[in-house]
Amino acid sequence: MRSYPMHIDGAPFDPLGGDWFDTEDPFRGEAWARVARGGVADVDAAVTAAHTAFTSGPWPGLTATERGALLRRLGDAVAEHAAELAETEVRDNGKLWVEMFGQLTYLPQWFHYYGGLADKLEGAVLPLDKKGYFAYTRKEPVGVTAIITPWNSPLLLLAWKLAPALAAGCTVVIKPSEFTSASTLELVQVLEDAGLPPGVVNVVTGLGPEVGSPLVQHPLVRKISFTGSDATGRRINELAAPLLKHVSLELGGKSPNVVFADADLDSAVNGVVSGIFAATGQTCLAGSRLVVQESVHDEVLRRVVDLAGTARMGNPREETTQVGPIATRPQLAKVLDYIDIAQREGAQVALGGGRATRPECENGWFVEPTIFTGVDNSMRIA
Repeated sequence: MRSYPMHIDGAPFDPLGGDWFDTEDPFRGEAWARVARGGVADVDAAVTAAHTAFTSGPWPGLTATERGALLRRLGDAVAEHAAELAETEVRDNGKLWVEMFGQLTYLPQWFHYYGGLADKLEGAVLPLDKKGYFAYTRKEPVGVTAIITPWNSPLLLLAWKLAPALAAGCTVVIKPSEFTSASTLELVQVLEDAGLPPGVVNVVTGLGPEVGSPLVQHPLVRKISFTGSDATGRRINELAAPLLKHVSLELGGKSPNVVFADADLDSAVNGVVSGIFAATGQTCLAGSRLVVQESVHDEVLRRVVDLAGTARMGNPREETTQVGPIATRPQLAKVLDYIDIAQREGAQVALGGGRATRPECENGWFVEPTIFTGVDNSMRIA
């Protein structure tokens, strides 16, 4: 199996504690690589490297225009390596190749956009009510930024955070999900090969309590950007509050689709099905609830069930596959648990309701597209 050490100060970094863990392929249901299991000492090494790069060396000496030019080069490098990065994403989280490759070919736009913005972050001269004084504002980088990313679209969500941080002149320590660390480590190597100075972007891998919490609490970390669950987001806010750190949170939800009787039902049904079963429902904006006007309820339900029932499940690397596996073993168990909870609370299964039994899904973590009806807002699935 391939080994993925951490990446600190421009070089591979084996865990100081000597521990590693497996990362698994959701389609094959087996481990394909091992990843470094970091701890407090590794976090400190990464943050120290980021702080050093922020205060000395080539990075703080770059003008904003030079940072912008570098960001555009980084975007070009990502575009050149889009296919191989997408392949790693598919292998690590089971998402469809067509989705991951589409994200990776689009991802350079974040580096290009913020590269253009880098030298346009302007201050202002402020009028005062007192003579003999001159007042102005200027924009300065906040410092070492911690970026914590989830397992569903690791590189796209990383780019949303990383590109603006670099444009502002910050340095970064990334903590990817322990389930999908490989592609982040590969991306950072691509960026450094394209000219990013050592220490500007570092990656520590491992479990949330062992790596994430020490990273959030580290005194040299001034900004935290997190995408994930609301429970973890609350905890990050609590840990960051004593040092008044800047915190940005993008958390999950239970997004509703609403269909009224005067809708174009063909378009509505297509949107409903793609909005929940695309990406196997594993996005923070998936349309996991469907609210339908009573007069067209039965018709919409029939159409949604019929369309979702035709979904082609199987190998996420094949372009004809429409629904891939669940990304992680714990997520698979959680999904199946909620299916049981829904039925115990009285919801009726209109489609699916269990593990996929198709031959092409036998080794992976597949759940049939599942639709419940008769749901009210007192039920946990709502």
